[in-house]
Amino acid sequence: MAVVSAPTRTSPEEADPPAHEHLRRNLANRHIQLIAIGGAIGTGLFMGSGRTISLAGPSILLVYVIIGVMLFFVMRAMGELLLHNLEYASFQDFAADLLGPWAAFAIGWTYWLSWVFTGMADIVAVTGYWKFWVGDLPVAIGLTVLTLVVLLALNLLTVRLFGEIEFWFALIKVAAILALVAVGATMVVLRFTSPTGIHTSIANLWSHGGLFPTGLPGFFAGFQIAVFAFVGIELVGATAAEAQDPRRTLPKAINSIPVRVLLFYVLALAAIMVVTPWDRVDPGTSPFVNLFTLVGFGGAAGLMNFVVLTSAASSCNSGIYSSSRMLYGLAHKGMAPRWLGVLNRRDVPATGLWLSVVLIGASMVLTANESVMAAFTVVTSVAAVLFIVIWSLILISYLRYRALRPQAHATSHFPMPLGRSMSWVVLAFFAFVMVLLALRPETRQPMLVAPVWFVVLALGWRIVRRRAVGSGDVAPERD
Repeated sequence: MAVVSAPTRTSPEEADPPAHEHLRRNLANRHIQLIAIGGAIGTGLFMGSGRTISLAGPSILLVYVIIGVMLFFVMRAMGELLLHNLEYASFQDFAADLLGPWAAFAIGWTYWLSWVFTGMADIVAVTGYWKFWVGDLPVAIGLTVLTLVVLLALNLLTVRLFGEIEFWFALIKVAAILALVAVGATMVVLRFTSPTGIHTSIANLWSHGGLFPTGLPGFFAGFQIAVFAFVGIELVGATAAEAQDPRRTLPKAINSIPVRVLLFYVLALAAIMVVTPWDRVDPGTSPFVNLFTLVGFGGAAGLMNFVVLTSAASSCNSGIYSSSRMLYGLAHKGMAPRWLGVLNRRDVPATGLWLSVVLIGASMVLTANESVMAAFTVVTSVAAVLFIVIWSLILISYLRYRALRPQAHATSHFPMPLGRSMSWVVLAFFAFVMVLLALRPETRQPMLVAPVWFVVLALGWRIVRRRAVGSGDVAPERD
C-alpha cells in the first residue's frame, strides 16, 4: 500500500498520468475506531467458539486472554512504527524500509493471501448462517454468492462507504454481545431453567469437570481457532494511508484492545457457558445462536443468527478491502502487475477488488463438498498460520527499528512497553502455537500450504526483484 512517486496509468499506452493515483484519507476517527473493534470481533468468535469450547471447556477463557495479551504487544509495536514515519502507508512499508524490499514483497503477498483465506472462512460461515434459515444448502450457497456480489459492489464505490459499512456492522456486533452478556447475567440472577432442563448458574463454569475438564491437551487444542478469532486485529494498521488523523486515531484504537478482549471474548463466552454448560455446546454450530435456542427463545435465536451473519459479512468485507489495498501497494512497488495498482474514478483499486472476490468465491466448492464446520476448520487453519507469519514480521521489523534507530524510540510519542523483551516473548509464543497446530491432525494438513506458499514467494521474488522498488522510496524517518 505504499504511495510512491511513479504515476499510475490506466493503460501502458497512455502518456499522461491519470488524476487518480493516490489513496485518499477519507476514513474519519469513528470509522477507524469501529474498524478496530470490528477487527477484534471476527467470525472465529461467532462461528468457531463452539468448537473451541468443546475442545478446552471453560479454560478457553484463559486461551483468549493469553492470545489477546500477546497481540496487544504486536499492535503496540505496529503503532510505534507507523507513527514513527507517517509516510508509512501500512506495515508493508515499514517492513520494506527496515528489512528490505524482499520483506515488503513477502508481507504484502502473504497478507493478501491471508485475507483471501479469511474471506473464504467468512463466506463458509455465511453459508452456514443462511442454511439456518432456509434449510437447503444449494439455496444457502446461492444467497451467499449474492452476499458476496453486494459486498463487491459496495467496495467498488468509495472507501468512505467501506468505513460506513464497517461502522454499522461493528455497532451491530457490539450491541449483540452486550445484549448476550446482559441476558446471561439476568438469567443467573433469576436462576433461569430452560424448557430442556438446563439450569443457569455461574457454577456451570467449574461444576462440569472443573476449569480444565479436558486437561492440558484440550487447553492447547483451543488455540487454533482462538488465534483465528483475532484475525483482522491488525486491520487498523492497513487503514493508515486512508486515516484522516492517524496520530490521534491509531493510539486510541490500539490502546482499547485489552478492554475489547475482556468484554467481547471473555465475558461473552463466560455468559454462554454460564447459561449452557460447556459439554452441552454443539461444536458444529454457533453457540451464540444455540444459546437462545436451548433456553427456548426461538425468535431471539433468529435475531442472533442475523447478527452473526452480518458479522461474517463484515469480516469478509474487511478482507476484500485490505487484500485489494495490499495488491495496490505491491503494484506500486513493482512487485505485482501494474494493472493491480490502477484506481477507478472513485479512487478505489477496482482490479484488485475483482481478483480477491473471485478467489474468495472459490470457497463455495468447499461448502458443496464438505460440512460447513469441516470447511471452516480447513481454511481457518491456513489463515491462522499465515497471519502468525505476518504478526511475526511486524515484530521482527520492530526489533530492527530498535537496533537501527534508538533515538526514534527514545523520542516516540507512542512507544511500545517492554519493547525488545516482549517482542521476543511474543515470537516464542507464536512458535509454540505453530507447534500446537502441527500436532493436531485436523490442522496439520492445512499447515502444509504454508511451506508451499513460501516456495512460491521465493520463486516470485527472483522474478520481480530487479524491477521492484526498494526501501529508498519510503520517505526518511521523522522523529
